[in-house]
Amino acid sequence: MLLADKTCIVTGAASARGIGRATARLFAEHGGTAIVLDLDGDAAAAAARELGAGHRGYACDVTDKAACVAAVAKVTGGFGRVDVLVNNAGITQPVKTLEIDDEGYDRILDVNLRGTLYMSQAAIPSMRKQRSGSIVCMSSVSAQRGGGIFGGPHYSAAKAGVLGLAKAMAREFGPDNIRINSVTPGLIQTDITAGKLDDAMRARVLDGIPMNRLGDAQDVARACLFLASDLASYTTGAVIDVNGGMLIH
Repeated sequence: MLLADKTCIVTGAASARGIGRATARLFAEHGGTAIVLDLDGDAAAAAARELGAGHRGYACDVTDKAACVAAVAKVTGGFGRVDVLVNNAGITQPVKTLEIDDEGYDRILDVNLRGTLYMSQAAIPSMRKQRSGSIVCMSSVSAQRGGGIFGGPHYSAAKAGVLGLAKAMAREFGPDNIRINSVTPGLIQTDITAGKLDDAMRARVLDGIPMNRLGDAQDVARACLFLASDLASYTTGAVIDVNGGMLIH
């Protein structure tokens, strides 16, 4: 049991085929207490119930700092500590540079980057007090290669910001024994991508993936499990690619 007796928050974890849901499920299978946070509180509670007794689901808008603080307070009030935070909540928008408007830019940056900061700020004091903790920040191959199939340039910018933020936090909080790392998924089959790849597009994408398959949410969840667990006890400021070799360089 890699996460026995650990309390693990996963944001954006209510979607049935999403990375967050798969991560929460895997954490629970490895003995962790999974705390599902999502904008939809009812869906979060239902997802937690599906995991079994003892897990919890709460509403949380990660773009609202007070909501993040309140959600973490519920967790520490009920379980006494926060051992793991997975900053998974994110959204995308498939537009080109000249099509990005103010509203779209703010929305993408707020959820993907500001939300990562706010949730980290909410969880770190508890981790600092107990002098241990692991934060996993969800970035994207789009941050590394400059653009993606389903994300616009502002999405790439936000996810690149996540990488920089995570590395800076890792340097700052390493002395407190808080490890902070990032995962960069490639093209993963989730509810976000479902139905958006026709056969011709799929063939073109697979041509650029040495492993010749698309990823699934479980592939990413396993990387999160490693970083959350003591198997990664000397790993911080790292970036773990989960892309089937799409970005070998």
